[in-house]
Amino acid sequence: MKSLAKAAVLIAVVSATAHAQAAKPAAPFSPADVDFMSDMIHHHAQAVAMCDMADTHQASAPVRALCKRTLVSQRDEIEIMSTWLRKRNQEVPQAEGHHHSAMEELEHSSMPGMASPVLLRQLDNASGVAWDRLLLQTMIKHHEGALVMVKKLSETSGAGQSADVFSIASGIEADQRAEIARMQGMLAAIPPAK
Repeated sequence: MKSLAKAAVLIAVVSATAHAQAAKPAAPFSPADVDFMSDMIHHHAQAVAMCDMADTHQASAPVRALCKRTLVSQRDEIEIMSTWLRKRNQEVPQAEGHHHSAMEELEHSSMPGMASPVLLRQLDNASGVAWDRLLLQTMIKHHEGALVMVKKLSETSGAGQSADVFSIASGIEADQRAEIARMQGMLAAIPPAK
């Protein structure tokens, strides 16, 4: 329970910080900042689409709880990044309403960690313990992909320099790392497939 409380506090702090940063006047930004925000919106939308399946695929109570937390945090971050883009008169990708089949357009995406349409169909066809296992495996890779995206932003000359972009990217990194650790522990507790 302590780890859940710590995660909830971390999500609240990250969300509050990013909301505060998003509310400030637009700071200078680079094309790489815009690409990061747009791509991460798509990336988060896929996580939302996968976690939306929990209730209809007989997920266990712990995995359903994880998915509910993920839905809240990812939707909050999508809104923060959408606001960031709008304030800079940049195109805001459509994120809400994406179902796993709608994510097929991103099959050949260069975004790391994105689940393929085949994997999304496998997830949709699974249920119970098999769904839990596949969801956790897929989401760990998905979150690791988000960390790669944050790293790429930080290594791009002139990108991630403003306080607001740095705050958003750092918040995403902290959130994804915490969730990866949590999911690895949950996955380790699931009995191996027979």
